[in-house]
Formats: sequence, structure tokens, C-alpha cells
Amino acid sequence: MIEKGKIGVHQFTILAILFTVGSSILIAPAGIAHEAKQDAWIASLVGLIGGLLMVMLYNLITTRFPKTTFVHYSQEILGKWLGRSISFLYFCYFFILAALVLRNIGDFMTTQVLPNTPIQFIHIFFLIVIIMGIRNGLETFTRTAEIFLPWVMFFFFIMVVLLPPNFEWRHLLPVFGYGVKPILRATIPVLSTPYMELVVFLMYFPFVNNSQKARKAFLVGTLIGGILLVIISLLSILVLGADLTARQMYPSYSLAKKISIGTFLERLEVIMAGIWFITIYFKLAICFYASTMTFAEIFNMKDARQLYWPFGIILIVLSIVAYPDIPYSMKFGSKIDFPYSLPYAIIFPMLLLIVAVIRKKKE
Repeated sequence: MIEKGKIGVHQFTILAILFTVGSSILIAPAGIAHEAKQDAWIASLVGLIGGLLMVMLYNLITTRFPKTTFVHYSQEILGKWLGRSISFLYFCYFFILAALVLRNIGDFMTTQVLPNTPIQFIHIFFLIVIIMGIRNGLETFTRTAEIFLPWVMFFFFIMVVLLPPNFEWRHLLPVFGYGVKPILRATIPVLSTPYMELVVFLMYFPFVNNSQKARKAFLVGTLIGGILLVIISLLSILVLGADLTARQMYPSYSLAKKISIGTFLERLEVIMAGIWFITIYFKLAICFYASTMTFAEIFNMKDARQLYWPFGIILIVLSIVAYPDIPYSMKFGSKIDFPYSLPYAIIFPMLLLIVAVIRKKKE
């Protein structure tokens, strides 16, 4: 294995929380509300249940192979060449996912914060910070996550506490007003982002110092992150209403603008921006680190760090080429991402598990 460091169970839980919240806390409520209207929070809850089932699938795989990465045991199960071919597809998936997350950062900054700044400059600056964060290894990176998680929870708590004066409970009615079908349709993009993307943690699992407790930590981290997403969907509907939430590109950012205490505490969207910058930083770092580690292990490289700068340059270009504009990114998230992620998140892991059971492959 390329990575020699070990992380604690608690740190693994934190990574799962930050990854699950990731970019979804800012962009997910709009897509859900577009389909499910006032029942968006229910769709988010159903998506969380589906995400936990996927985590259980990944845990079943790691039960058989607790101390090796996906790249290694895919070759053990399917043979060297087929295993490497599937591993290379996963490298592409992780890398393209990193490009999408980087594009999310650029789109937000150029539309909300720095409208006159070229998006390429934002991508370059953010990616330099990412590479600086991961170059010292997984242990250092996860310790940083431990420092930042309390700030995420603190900012989130402040927003939840200050928003109730803006609640309109009638926005939630009627419950199931459009039936079950819109809720199920809204669940599809929720499953693809972020829950299907959790397959990336199959590359991190062997570095947890207690593999048995790591499976529970994975579930707990996904559950906590998912609950935060359900809460943000509920708050968006309660404050903005279903129609306004669906029309906003970043509804939770607009949600934070509604906070007003007297005449001295207003426009606290910096709180939401703070949460989002932290969580999306760690999501991008997790994807980029997993992609370089996967590539290095496929080609038997001794050190993945030599890949950071060349792959970073490619990632900046890919983020512009693969997602040329905001409407395309939104279409990709709502229509394309689910069928695109399905093989990587469910079909290939189930195939590996079934073949491993049949061939009695076990570490």
C-alpha cells in the first residue's frame, strides 16, 4: 500500500461527516424542492436511509478485506487484469468527482463572492491549498479535520438557533401533498450526491487502526452528516418556502441572509459560507487524495506525492472542460449523475462481494 499512516476511529467518523455534508449542504435543497416541493425534507430523509444501506454494503466488503484497499482486493477477487481495469475506472470516477467538486467551488465564488474574478484563478488557489493539506499524509490531514469539525457544528448550531423567528409552518403543508412519486424522484439526486460518492472510503478503510469499529464509525458519520442535510432541507422549506427554495441556486446561503436579530445582527450568510468552505475543502481533498492513491497503487508506484502537481493541473483543466457552465452542472447533478454513479456505487461493489463469497476469497 502507498499510504503508511494510520488514523483513529473517531477521525474516520469525522471524515465521513465532512464528506457527506460536503457541497450538498449548499446546493442539494434546490434540486430536492424542485421535485418534492414542501416534502423536500422527507425526500432527504429517504435518501439518508438509502445512503445507510449503501454504507452497509461497503461494510460487508470490508468485513472480508479489512486491511487492504479496493485496488488490492479487486485484483484478488477478479484477477490481476480485470481487477486493475475496474480499479482504473474507479480512479477516473474519483478524479472526475474531484473536478465536479472543484467546479462547485468556482461557481459559488464567481456568482456570490468574487463575480469579477476569473474562475481559473479560484480553482488554482483552492487546489494549491488542497495539495498543501494532503502532502504530509493522511494522519496530518485527518487531525486537521478534527480541528475544523467543531467549527462546522458551532456555525450550524448558531444558524439553527437564530432562524426560528423566520419560520412559516404553513410552508410544510400539506404533507405528501403531491403524493409519493415526487418524493421518490427527488430522492434520486440525493442518493447520487453525496451517498453514492461514499464509495471513495473503500480506499481509506484499511488505514483505520481498528477495522471492526471503523464499520460502525462509517455508519455513524454518514448518519450524522445525513441528519445535518435533512435539517438544512427542512429549514429551507420553513423559511423560504418550496417555490423560492427550488428557484434559488444556493438556497441555504439565501437562508442565512434571512437571519436578523434587532438591527445589529443581520446578513449572517458568512456562517453558511464558513460551513461550506470547510466541508467542501475536505470533500475535495478526500476525492483528490483517493484518486492519486488509486492511480499510484494500480501502477505500483512507491509514492503518490509526485502525482499531486501534474494531476492538479489536469484537474483544473478538467473542471472547466467537463462542466462548461452552471446549467450543465445542474443538469448533470439532477439527470446524469445517478446512472453514471450507479455502477461504481452499487453494481461493482455487489459484483465483488458476490464473487468473493462464491470463490471464498477472504483476507
